[in-house]
Amino acid sequence: MTLTRRHLLQAAAAVTASAAVQASPRSAAAPIKVGQIGTGHAHASKLSVYRESPDYEVVGLVEPDASRREQLASSAVYRDVPLMTEEQLLNVPDLQVVLVETEVRDLLATASRCVAAGKHIHLDKPAGESLPEFRQLLAEAQRQQLMIQLGYMYRYNPGVLLLHEFLQQGWLGDLFEIHAVMSKVIAPATRQQLAEYPGGVMFELGCHLIDLVVGLAGRPAAVRPFSATVLAEQDSLPDNMLAVFEYPACLATVKSSAVEVEGFARRHLAVCGTQGTLHMQPLDRPAVRVAFAEPHGDYQRRYQDIELPAYRRYVADAADMARVIRGEKADDFGYEHDLTVQTAVLQASGRPLE
Repeated sequence: MTLTRRHLLQAAAAVTASAAVQASPRSAAAPIKVGQIGTGHAHASKLSVYRESPDYEVVGLVEPDASRREQLASSAVYRDVPLMTEEQLLNVPDLQVVLVETEVRDLLATASRCVAAGKHIHLDKPAGESLPEFRQLLAEAQRQQLMIQLGYMYRYNPGVLLLHEFLQQGWLGDLFEIHAVMSKVIAPATRQQLAEYPGGVMFELGCHLIDLVVGLAGRPAAVRPFSATVLAEQDSLPDNMLAVFEYPACLATVKSSAVEVEGFARRHLAVCGTQGTLHMQPLDRPAVRVAFAEPHGDYQRRYQDIELPAYRRYVADAADMARVIRGEKADDFGYEHDLTVQTAVLQASGRPLE
């Protein structure tokens, strides 16, 4: 069946702008109990998505750091969420999901304790610096049939969904080029924190794009990292990085920097195939231009602009996780995908795999 533009945009909107209504009346009456460990991660405020969702009941928050705990009451994201110890949270009756939002250095150890306690987890990115530890975490989760959802924020971006629809229809032909950029200006204090991790800005930001590249092209035959430091007089953070992903007939490049003025506006993804090209920019307020070699339904040859629904990070991720936990669908990604992504992230960051 030929999909029209209306069908594709309806599919994208169903997973993004209207994701909260995917819960059935039954699930809304029996929300999934979820807690969060840590507020030190840059994306820890996603707890607000779960507080607003009818799919979930937020039952507790763990923050071991005393100074951070003092700040929680002044934040609408965390206000009135019961504070407790990790032991108390993991023993809440019928708790099913834990959001692991610690600083990166503590992600894997915390996630391992949650999985050992039999909980599904949303694990923020990147998945630590030790591939053996991450592999062990995945193996234990698979043994217990627990979901591990990684916090890559563009998985359900409507532009990305539209891109996958075009690929499934064969309208772009065979991929031969992927180019993605994700940059911003990172403040000095944050740079010093990130400098703790030798993987630099590719480890911190580029990982989101690597998740997309693997989702599009699969496991790369090789990954070649390139690194430079623009503000070497300020700190040791590798702040200007590039990685080339080699495939038999496709080359993918991921570029990330911590010094680009108005970097958010230039974040983009370009995908070229033998029958068409799609360019999405910016990623956070997705706008798409696409060109086809031949017309397809409502789509013409050559370039055209496509309007997309508004996108809020993590809303669709939370809705999808609820459906997986209830047994309504399979995980869209899974253990093998996440292991491939983490392997590629470390390679692109110039980090060892063992």
